[in-house]
Amino acid sequence: MDALEELRLLKDQVRDVSRVCNAVATGDLTQKITVPVQGDLMVQLKKVINTMVDNLGHFATEVTRVSRDVGTEGKLGAQAHVEDVEGTWRELTDEVNTLAANLTTQVRGIAALTSAVAKGDLSKQIDVDANGEILDLKNTVNGMVLRLRTLAVEVTRVMLEVRGFPFRLVWRLREGVDG
Repeated sequence: MDALEELRLLKDQVRDVSRVCNAVATGDLTQKITVPVQGDLMVQLKKVINTMVDNLGHFATEVTRVSRDVGTEGKLGAQAHVEDVEGTWRELTDEVNTLAANLTTQVRGIAALTSAVAKGDLSKQIDVDANGEILDLKNTVNGMVLRLRTLAVEVTRVMLEVRGFPFRLVWRLREGVDG
């Protein structure tokens, strides 16, 4: 191969690398380097970029799936499964999974309490770790259940007093007549 052919080949290889990098930069993770490459450096570059595109695509697919499952479809417990990633990609995957797990635990805790209340059990409380607005919701719901429990105790007490009232009235009337 003469120098001019090598220059054309190198130009084609760099053009394809540039095309794929531009596609990734604009969010298109379907493009890969497809031109034949020569030389150790270009072979390595092609392999690294194509692997990066695969990893980014897989990561994006998993994060989108978990977000849709948990956030849109209400399928609690979803986790991202991204194999063979390291560094920031592993950290991001772990954070997405932690977020989904925390949200799942919190929502299930709230659901368990509201289900218990609907069945008349006012002895339960939401007992999950929470922060921010979820903590506000937890405290509001727990406070509501506490007020319902207090109200139920008071209604029961009044009901028992009212139920016993006719008997006491008759007893007092008898005391007045007999005494």
